[in-house]
Amino acid sequence: MTVETKLPVNREYIQSFSKENGEPEWFAALRIESLEKAETLPLPKADKTKIDKWNFTSFQTHYVKSDTFESLEQLPEDAKALIRLETEKNLYIQRNQTPAYLQLTDELKEKGVIFTDILTALREHGDLVQKYFMKHVKADENKLTSLHAALLNGGVFLYIPKNVELKDPIQAVFLQDDNQVPLFNHVLIVADENSSVTYVENYISTVEVPEGIANIVTEVVAEAGAKVTYGAVDTLASGVTSYVNRRGTAGRDARIEWALGLMNNGNTVSENTTYLEGDGSYGDTKTVTIGRGKQVQNFTTKVVHFGKNTQGFILKHGVVKDEATSIFNGVGKIEHGASKSDAEQESRVLMLSKNARGDANPILLIDEDDVMAGHAASVGRMDPIQLYYLMSRGIPRKEAERLIIHGFLAPVVNQLPIEGVKEQLIQVIERKVR
Repeated sequence: MTVETKLPVNREYIQSFSKENGEPEWFAALRIESLEKAETLPLPKADKTKIDKWNFTSFQTHYVKSDTFESLEQLPEDAKALIRLETEKNLYIQRNQTPAYLQLTDELKEKGVIFTDILTALREHGDLVQKYFMKHVKADENKLTSLHAALLNGGVFLYIPKNVELKDPIQAVFLQDDNQVPLFNHVLIVADENSSVTYVENYISTVEVPEGIANIVTEVVAEAGAKVTYGAVDTLASGVTSYVNRRGTAGRDARIEWALGLMNNGNTVSENTTYLEGDGSYGDTKTVTIGRGKQVQNFTTKVVHFGKNTQGFILKHGVVKDEATSIFNGVGKIEHGASKSDAEQESRVLMLSKNARGDANPILLIDEDDVMAGHAASVGRMDPIQLYYLMSRGIPRKEAERLIIHGFLAPVVNQLPIEGVKEQLIQVIERKVR
């Protein structure tokens, strides 16, 4: 479906914005080309979810200059609580669109690690960024990716050189405390051959947002023998309409592990895709979600096998309450030639109220004979026997429901590979279910 695009910015504004930021010519040209294509490209297809009336284009202003933080003590308490001791020394904080705080140890700098905001990376590492930028999420893929390329106003670039293994995690916090400015964030992570990194990011709103936009694209590249563990906890405000596209590509014997807490409070369409291009590559996606109020959420998780002896796993559990709707789409695709590959997925949705709606759609697309593949999916309401059993032991109904929810999500939360993400998710789940 093609939807008319009305933007509060035009070609002249984009050219001026690009020039003020000192962007390389190739990127300035990409912005203009993408802006023009956005007029005719269709919205992404969200199965069983109508998104043509969602606000992806209306905003007050494209960019604001916010104050920076001299120290972590200046952070709002909600944001401060996200920072863990092991990430303080390698930490980036973006306040609305402003790079507000950056810390990277001298040890990592000496090893050639690059960790900076995306606009600085375009100026200072333009050739390296160009090699990977929007090569896996194409600018002309759909209307929202095209708008993303045209209006990009924040994000981060992380590069790990060959044979460099990071012991401590790196963290990025994207803080929204201005309710009028959209997020067009791009996260680009490149792990060169035989390197490894654990990256954790948080999206958090500390103000109410009447009508906001988040258009977020992530590209993760794991070259041969590399390992990337990517954790995210998203908690944007209820008025924010979110499009989140996280995509990774794994080379020979490379590994990409996703640990995602998709806890935004507004309408969300989310895509997470892992391409297992190299022989022996591995992809694992674990996702936890909670929908409440009148939220509409659509989550698509896909693992595509190109290389031989590849392994791809999807595990998703979601809770839906009040009048919310959540759609889970899981796709395991084994291309012709990807022999001896294994594609497994499990999606489960728990509905807590009569007006809540959940749907789990497992899909296996197999174009090769010598493979293994399987799926499991379930959608159901809270077991009245479990609830009765807990209440018969003197536990109030609300507390009993809380325990059941934690028990339902625990199989995913307990398997998350990043301890910090696990702890954050438990806290977010607790807030939402109460």
